[in-house]
Amino acid sequence: MNIPNLVTLSRVPFLFAVVVLLFVPWPFAATAAFAVFVIGSITDWLDGYLARRYKLISNFGKLMDALTDKVFIVGVMIAMLVPAPGGKALLPDWALFLVLLIFSREFLVTGLRLVAASQGLVLAAERTGKIKTVLQIVSVCFLLLGNALGTDFALPACAHAVWIIGMALFIIAAALTAFSGIGYLLKYWVTFTGQSGQ
Repeated sequence: MNIPNLVTLSRVPFLFAVVVLLFVPWPFAATAAFAVFVIGSITDWLDGYLARRYKLISNFGKLMDALTDKVFIVGVMIAMLVPAPGGKALLPDWALFLVLLIFSREFLVTGLRLVAASQGLVLAAERTGKIKTVLQIVSVCFLLLGNALGTDFALPACAHAVWIIGMALFIIAAALTAFSGIGYLLKYWVTFTGQSGQ
């Protein structure tokens, strides 16, 4: 266990902190939830930077980085589907389909990576996979920011505009997530099943 891996694993407590802040009736809790999510998202870049900077790259780090990313982002998305006490959910009911789509893709690909790891292979992240992760993070940031603007700063018009941008990015992120997942499965079909997909 080294510092980059500890930074990677820190995304799990960050997830729980965001979820708690979304559902407690504290002053500026919504703003704190946004801030904690941003900090947790930065760890996705920080752990890789530290691992490369100090030559601490490991297979464990690569696998856990991918897994904790999924747990952190999807966990927050699931929390945003649940109405806060006395309020409403940050995601509409129909977004459940998109969250399930993202959830399925993320953990199917993570399963594929675990199968490959059992064979001594480490599957690197694809370019489209990195882009969809950035879009997921940015979309959630906008949704949490919109919630903070409406809840803590009483700016409903501004909050709604930010929420609309967040939802648009969320839909695009979900589509790209599905697209990248299909491409990943096709590329590594032999590793996943032992049979050619051609």
